[in-house]
Amino acid sequence: MSAAKPRLGRAAGLISLATMLSRLLGLVREQLFAALLGAGRMADAFNVAFRIPNLLRDLFAEGALSAAFVPAFKAALKRDGRDGAWRLGNRVAGNLLVITGLVVLVGALFAPQIVDAMAGDFRDTPGKHELTVQLTRIMLPFLVIVSQSAVTMGMLNAQDRYAAPALAPALFNVASISVGVALWASGVDGRWVAIGWSAGTVLGGLAQLSIQLPGLWRLGWRPRLGLDLALKDPDVRRVALVMAPAIVGVAAVQVNVFVNTMFASSEPGAVSWLNYAFRFLQLPIGVFGVAIGTVSTTRYADAAADEDPAAMSRHLVEGLRLVAFLTVPATVGLLFLDVPIIRLIYQHGRFAASDTAATAAALDFFVIGLVAYAAVKVIAPAFYAARLTRIAVTASVVAVIGNVTSNAILHPIYGYRVLALGTALAAVLNFSILYTMFHRRIAAVPHGHLIAFLLRIVIAAAIMGAAVWGSAHGLDHVVGHRGTLARVIETMGSVAVGAVVYAVACQLLGIEELHAITRRLSKRLRG
Repeated sequence: MSAAKPRLGRAAGLISLATMLSRLLGLVREQLFAALLGAGRMADAFNVAFRIPNLLRDLFAEGALSAAFVPAFKAALKRDGRDGAWRLGNRVAGNLLVITGLVVLVGALFAPQIVDAMAGDFRDTPGKHELTVQLTRIMLPFLVIVSQSAVTMGMLNAQDRYAAPALAPALFNVASISVGVALWASGVDGRWVAIGWSAGTVLGGLAQLSIQLPGLWRLGWRPRLGLDLALKDPDVRRVALVMAPAIVGVAAVQVNVFVNTMFASSEPGAVSWLNYAFRFLQLPIGVFGVAIGTVSTTRYADAAADEDPAAMSRHLVEGLRLVAFLTVPATVGLLFLDVPIIRLIYQHGRFAASDTAATAAALDFFVIGLVAYAAVKVIAPAFYAARLTRIAVTASVVAVIGNVTSNAILHPIYGYRVLALGTALAAVLNFSILYTMFHRRIAAVPHGHLIAFLLRIVIAAAIMGAAVWGSAHGLDHVVGHRGTLARVIETMGSVAVGAVVYAVACQLLGIEELHAITRRLSKRLRG
C-alpha cells in the first residue's frame, strides 16, 4: 500500500479523533440545551422540528451520498482525471441544490401538515404545535446546506482527504454552542431560546460547509453551477440510481428514530428523553463506526473496481474487529454508568433528577444495539461498492418494519422505553442480514476467527464491567454525587478505572488492536 493511502486503522484513527472532538462538543451543546430547556414543552417542540433536517443530515453525511458518490467520483478520477471528476462533483452539487431547494419550499408550505404527521398530539398542548411549525420553517434551509457539505465531503474522502470532513461537524457544534452561550447570557425565555437555537442550527451548517472548501480549492476544484437533472451524464445517472435505494439502505437507524418520535409524541417529555439518550450512542457510533465506515467505503470501492473479493473480505474483517474492540466496552460502560454519566452531563438547570432516571431507562435499551449500529456503518458500503444495492435496501426495510411492528404492539403497554428497545433490535437484525449476505454474495468471511476474537473482547469487557461497577459504587459511597465536583470524580474516576482494566485485560488476552493503537500513540508521542 502506498504511503499516500493510509492504512484503515491510521485513517480511521484520524477521523476518530476529529469525530470524538465533534461528539464531545455535541455533548456540551446538549448540556447547554438541557440546562436552558430541560425536557419539557419547548424541548419537545425543538427536537421534533429538528428531526427532519437531522434525518437528512445523517442520511447524506454518513450514508447514502457517500455510498453512491464516492465510487462514481473515484471511477471518474481514474478514467478522466481530476477535471472530469470536478465536473461530476459540480453536476451532482447542482442537482442537489435544485432538489433540496424545492424540498425546503414545499416543506415550509406544508409545515403544519408535516408536524401533524409526526406529532399530532402536540395540538393538545396550547402553543406547542404552532411553535414546532415555526421552528421547522426556520431550520429547513439546513437541508440545502448539508447536501452541499455532503458533496464536498465525498470529493475529499474519495481522494483520501479525511481531516476537514471529519472536523466539519465540530464546527457545527461550535456555532451551536456559541449561540447557546449567547442565549444563556441574554436571559431570554424558553420560546426565544428555542427560536435562537434553531437559527444557530442553520449557522452551524454554514460553518460545517465552509471548513471543507479550502481543502477542495487547494486540490484544484473550482465552483461551477452544473445541472444535469435529465441525468444524461452516465456518472450522474449512476449516482442517482445508486443513491435513491441507498437512502433506504443506510437509513434504518435514522428512520427508526424518526418513527420513534411519532410514537413518543403522545407522552410529555418522552421525545426529549429519547433524544438525550440517543446522543450518548452517537459518540461511540460516530467516533468508531462512522470513522471506520468512512475509510472502508473508499477501500471497498477500490477492491470492487479491481474485482478483488478477497480484499473486500479483509477490509470487512479489519473493520469489524476494530468496531468490536471499541464498542463492546463502550456498551458495558454505558450500562454500568448510565445514571452517573447522565447526571453529570445533563442534570443542571431545568433538567431534573426525574429526567435523569427517564433518560437512563431509555439509554439502557438503546445500548443493546450499539455494536450493531456501528457495524452496519462498516458493512453496508460494501454492497453499494459491489452494486448489490437491493440487498442493503431489503435489510434496512426489514429492520424498519420490525421496529414499527414492535412499537405498534408494545408501546401502548410499556411506553417510550420500548421504542429504544425496538430501535436496538432493528439494528441487530439489519446487521445480521447484511453479514449473512456478504458471506454469500460478496466474499467468504472467516466466521471462526471473528467469533474467537469477539469472545476475547467480551471477556475483557466483562472484567472491565466488574471493575467499573465496583469503582462507581465505591466512589459514590465516599464522595457522593451532590455537586459537580463529586459527579466528575464519581464518573470520570470510574471511566479511568475501566479504561486501565480493559487495557490490561486485552494485553493478557493478546488482542492485537491494543498493540496497534499503543504503537501509533507511542510514535506520535516520540514525534
